[in-house]
Amino acid sequence: MNSGDRFVNTLRKVNYPKASKLNGEDFDWLFETTDAKSFLDWFCASIAEQNVASEDKLQAINELKESGKALLDEKALEEVMKTCKSSSSKVSALEEVTVEKLEEELSNLQKLRGLHLHRRNKLQMMASANHHSCLKFKDIEDKEAKALNETLSDLQVIGNKMNRELQALLESIQRLISFYCLDEKDPTSSSSPPIFLFQVLLDKYLSCEEQSTATLTQFTKEHFLENLSKCREETNKDFKRIQLDGDSQDDPALEEKCKETMRLQVAYISARHKLIEAKAKHSSLMAGLQWVEANASAAQSKAFRKDKLTLRISSLKDETSKIENHIESIKKETLPALVRESSQRLKMPIVKREYDMQIDRYHLYTSRQELVCHHLMKQKASFELLLLGFELELRKHRTVNRQLEALIQKLRQSADSLEARLMMMSEGPLLVSTKPRINIDSRDSAAHGLFELLDGDDTQKLFRTYSGLESLAQKLSLDTQSLKDQLAVSEQEQSLYISKLESNLKTLQDYMYPDGSELMLSTPELSSNFQQLYSHLDKLNKILLEVLEDLRIKRKILQSSRFDRLEKQLYVYFFQNEELLKSIVQNLESQAERFAS
Repeated sequence: MNSGDRFVNTLRKVNYPKASKLNGEDFDWLFETTDAKSFLDWFCASIAEQNVASEDKLQAINELKESGKALLDEKALEEVMKTCKSSSSKVSALEEVTVEKLEEELSNLQKLRGLHLHRRNKLQMMASANHHSCLKFKDIEDKEAKALNETLSDLQVIGNKMNRELQALLESIQRLISFYCLDEKDPTSSSSPPIFLFQVLLDKYLSCEEQSTATLTQFTKEHFLENLSKCREETNKDFKRIQLDGDSQDDPALEEKCKETMRLQVAYISARHKLIEAKAKHSSLMAGLQWVEANASAAQSKAFRKDKLTLRISSLKDETSKIENHIESIKKETLPALVRESSQRLKMPIVKREYDMQIDRYHLYTSRQELVCHHLMKQKASFELLLLGFELELRKHRTVNRQLEALIQKLRQSADSLEARLMMMSEGPLLVSTKPRINIDSRDSAAHGLFELLDGDDTQKLFRTYSGLESLAQKLSLDTQSLKDQLAVSEQEQSLYISKLESNLKTLQDYMYPDGSELMLSTPELSSNFQQLYSHLDKLNKILLEVLEDLRIKRKILQSSRFDRLEKQLYVYFFQNEELLKSIVQNLESQAERFAS
């Protein structure tokens, strides 16, 4: 129960008429003062209904006050009761009291009255001083309450801000967790679509790849593995067909073809041999006829000499024998080889056809292999792309994991430092004390660290005061203010420099863009110089073209005229080697003299 509620309940016990209208919370402030708290605690604990005066007693006291008689306090009443006898004493005893005793009692009473007056004055002074202190403390209390309320409002704002930030952090963490953790009941639901690649289900993709692999395997078995033996057999047959003059006992059809080819070769050789002999005879007859026709007129017109004719016939016989020998050698050695080589060409169309069939077959197998390779490369590329995506995502997850671990480490360090700070602040020397402190406690490491940080001196000192810490803080504040002033001055100077730079930039821009749209990269003087230079370059180019044309004409003249070429060579010797020119001239002069002689 609150203190104000206890006070109101006590008033209800003593039958205070207006107790029902009172609120206990309105009297809580009475128990916060040091002077009234003890009295109010005693009042609430001790006062009951029997301690309240009745109406008769109150009326008697009021009548006594109205009569003007003095009221004595408790101590005075005790002294009076000691001096007075009981009401049952007899009148004779009162008559026996002497005047001296009464005078002594009067003097004692006067002394007691002076003592009470002195005490009253002293108590009045103490009450006025206490009242003044209460007013002073009330002002201080108001100020401290105002500062406390401001601090509480600031702390409440900071707390609300921290709560909002923590709530935002919690929502961010929940979103992050939702990114990594999908719904376990239905991972493929649209309410939680996959964010990362590892969350995507690859069952459909893997089933498609397995079907494609199975189809490719079946295709490979059908067109490569099963037909490999057929391909080898056909290749062997092709080679046997190419080598028709080889051993062909394994295949009767092939053997028959080889025999037919050999018969064709023999018939071709014999027919070619007869044809060559017939052509040779025909050529010899034609040559003889031409010779007879050429020499018949000469033999008729001129005188015929038998000895010369005989000599001529013998020489012709010798030449004829040589020619016949040469013809025999050609018929026995050269002609059979040539005819045999020519017969070998009969099987060239067959060989070409076999080679063409084999090439077509190889092209077919190559196209199928390329198709299989293309499909395998496509499948491998898809797998590698998927693997690359997983590797990249793994790297990103590792980076996020490292960052989260670093953040957790920092949070743990912050929590440890906060806990250490709270433990340090909860120590006895750092608690709020009623007595003002001058020296910093040796166990107050935070204040000592702050003092060393502000002072810059890490040497251990015996005494460090709060006033010295306050002076260092004031010095730091003054230094901060001076730095702020210097920073403001530097900012003003920087703004001035920036304004100057902007004005210079504006001037440069106006100079570079005189028309506002076209950039001018050169001055008029420089552009005129460039124009002159360009004109000189054009003239030089024309001169070079003329020189090249002249050189071309001269080269053409030199190529067509030997004399001009010799003249050019002499000019070259004249300008480069005079000794050689002299020797050439002397040699020519000697040749001319020899020719003239």
